[in-house]
Amino acid sequence: MALDVKVFESIVPSRFLSFTIPRPDLRLRLLRIAVLDSPFPLRGPSQVAALFVPLNRESDWIFSTEAGHLQLLLSFPGISRLVLLGRNPTADDPDSSPVTCYDESQGTQFLEKLRSMLKPLLEALSPKTDGAGGLENGFADVPICEYVDNVISRRVLTTSVGEFVGEMLVEDVELEMEHTSAECDENHGSNRDFRRQLRFKRMPNLVQTEIRLIPALVSSSSVEIGENVSLKPDCGVLVQHYFVAMVASLSLIANCIETQIRNGLRPKALCLGIGGGALLSFLRSQLGFQVCGVEMDKEVLRIAKQYFGLDDNEITIHVGDAFDFVDELAGARKQSSDSKENSCLIESGSFDVVLVDLDSSDAWNGITAPPVEFLERHTVFAARSILAESGILVVNVVPSIRLVYDDLIQQCRGIFSELYEIDVGNGENFILVAKVSPVLSSADDSRDSFSDKLKDLISGKYLDYIRKI
Repeated sequence: MALDVKVFESIVPSRFLSFTIPRPDLRLRLLRIAVLDSPFPLRGPSQVAALFVPLNRESDWIFSTEAGHLQLLLSFPGISRLVLLGRNPTADDPDSSPVTCYDESQGTQFLEKLRSMLKPLLEALSPKTDGAGGLENGFADVPICEYVDNVISRRVLTTSVGEFVGEMLVEDVELEMEHTSAECDENHGSNRDFRRQLRFKRMPNLVQTEIRLIPALVSSSSVEIGENVSLKPDCGVLVQHYFVAMVASLSLIANCIETQIRNGLRPKALCLGIGGGALLSFLRSQLGFQVCGVEMDKEVLRIAKQYFGLDDNEITIHVGDAFDFVDELAGARKQSSDSKENSCLIESGSFDVVLVDLDSSDAWNGITAPPVEFLERHTVFAARSILAESGILVVNVVPSIRLVYDDLIQQCRGIFSELYEIDVGNGENFILVAKVSPVLSSADDSRDSFSDKLKDLISGKYLDYIRKI
């Protein structure tokens, strides 16, 4: 049945349409078109943008699902309609093989060939304007964008479905990196890195967890994804920048942690949200923390243990709602010793740090963290009550609008003694740090101090980025 182009003359919030047409440059092959209208009401004239799907990336969740298209649309502020254009994959395309390699130059050639040919199509897919501004034929010029990342090749290891997070994917990727000379020497002269990634289909543009992979017994410069070479997780390095910033916040209580260690006590961390477990594994293996984690989805935990090196023999795991768990810690500690499952339920003021890494489960809100429930259910106050007197609450914040972040700051300001912020520098993540007691300067500069270890393990720039607010 032919598609009536008149349906595109107006914006219909949240409407999603997908269809194929013969390619203008090759009539025997098809071009896949997807049109997604913004879920938000129009404010002013409608704005349209087109995006070419990178060659051989057509089956990626970000490009092949409505949720993925929504994430892309929300990354273009002010855009009311997003038009995606890409090849319609066939069985003999490279993307149908277990390992997919990407050639950026081929993608650029494909884009340039089609750019001029597709102008009439994009005009037909644009909503009609009111003729203001001198627009020809009542249509605005549609900007054509490219999706650029540093992925060289990828191999999907598994897909799975969690009870709460829905569909998820685990893949190994090879990335083109910009290493410093020291990093290149450490990587045997190669500017490539191997990573393992966990992504949720409801937010496919967001890498939930990423860890570094190390080729066994050979240098990374001689290995390719998919070869018969073992790649093992490296839990001793954090590659996601916001994780590094969250760990950097520990410098605010480094002297207190050092005192505990010297007294034979392990510092304690509670992590709300586990994902692949990279942060928990790093805290335990590199900084010697006693770690407790809370995750709602059992399938996510299975993936974390099987593919990301999470060791539940060394880390205490609680399956359930993170907010309910914090409330339970705050109000019912007397039941803490009754079962192994609740071994995190220990005496008041037990945790040196509570780290919150939870995002919204509603993709229509865009990528936001923490969930609105974090404010609505007084969890901040409950988290304060389970911290040690020198403890800190560390929250990964990805605000949909600045007002949400400001509300969180004001709530924390009324509960905690001091607030600090780390701008991760990616235009998305901020790390909010709330301190129970004022930060005390350390008079002990021992060479083996916790502070020195922290500086050796993470990028010094995030330590410098900490600012009081």
